[in-house]
Amino acid sequence: MKFVDKKQSGFFHTVKSRVDLHFYESSIHKQANLFMWAKVFFFLFGFVVLYLLILSNQFTVRVMAVFAALLGAFGAFIGFNICHDAIHGTLSTNSKINKPFCIVFNLIGANHYLWNITHNIVHHTYTNVEGHDEDLEIAPGLIRISQSLEVKKVQVYQHFYAFLLYCLTSISWVLRKDFIKFFKKKIGQRDNTRHPRHEYFNLFLFKAIYYYLFIILPLTVLSITWLQFLYGFLIMHLVQGLVLGLVFQLAHVVEGTSFPLPNTEGNIEDAWAEHQMRTTANFATRSKVISFFCGGLNFQIEHHLFPKVCHVHYPAISKIVRQTAKEFNLPYIENSSFFEALISHYRILRKLGKESYRKKQLAPQPTEVR
Repeated sequence: MKFVDKKQSGFFHTVKSRVDLHFYESSIHKQANLFMWAKVFFFLFGFVVLYLLILSNQFTVRVMAVFAALLGAFGAFIGFNICHDAIHGTLSTNSKINKPFCIVFNLIGANHYLWNITHNIVHHTYTNVEGHDEDLEIAPGLIRISQSLEVKKVQVYQHFYAFLLYCLTSISWVLRKDFIKFFKKKIGQRDNTRHPRHEYFNLFLFKAIYYYLFIILPLTVLSITWLQFLYGFLIMHLVQGLVLGLVFQLAHVVEGTSFPLPNTEGNIEDAWAEHQMRTTANFATRSKVISFFCGGLNFQIEHHLFPKVCHVHYPAISKIVRQTAKEFNLPYIENSSFFEALISHYRILRKLGKESYRKKQLAPQPTEVR
């Protein structure tokens, strides 16, 4: 599948030139600055401290449950702030500096090699395109987030239960998703059968390390029962999953974003950059707290246009992107707060579930010809 080349629009050429000029005139690099490295230290230090506090076996089960919830949140924040940037290569121009922080992604339960394929290559290219962008495949058959999919009766209630399923994002990732993705013949429409041999080894090695660090070791050193351990393990992953699920969905599945289908020739009738503007949304960009913890994923428009720019620079370049989009009559989709984005996502789920099913039921059925 290809994008129709609309060079006459000039949007991406213009916005890229202006952003490049911004960095040149400001005499700053596009990679991590001192503030970014402070964030790296903060989230890694917080995660390690919480993990060690749990393993110290000095606290009650209830206190350790609180630590487990915080550990899950910090796991998501490490993914957003550190690993996401490292895998995109934006911490440094030196790949040897990015690499250790990519491996951190493996140590919190995921797989950075697969993420590069599914996110950097497939999702960033075919955003919101059914059959190509596998980020749209959230509990297939249970959650419908594209008009092109058939609506089912169970989806009448998806605007309620979807948020519960988001909680399973992390534990599914750790226990099944990476294995399924690794051995699928295709990811979207991309061939997925030719992995380097060492990546087979890395997949199982790092999963084993994770299972040891977060299952075997805690059960060995803590004075808790199996049931208490399971309680803490689930709390950690349910919190981490909810944070991951919500932030990912609020960037692409809200009111105003589109889900374009290929034309009869199998191509998208838009230029790539314009496609990103129509399928991507920002939220809570004025909140320094949200921006700090979400790793710039609330500036999703800027991230999709400039994935090689470290997220700490997104607030500055967002003004350039917004103005340029206005000049070229392109949408700049944004929800002013996290709560507003959440409500918008809820309405999309309701529209594509309950409302679509009602329309299907009310639609006249074809009469049988005898």
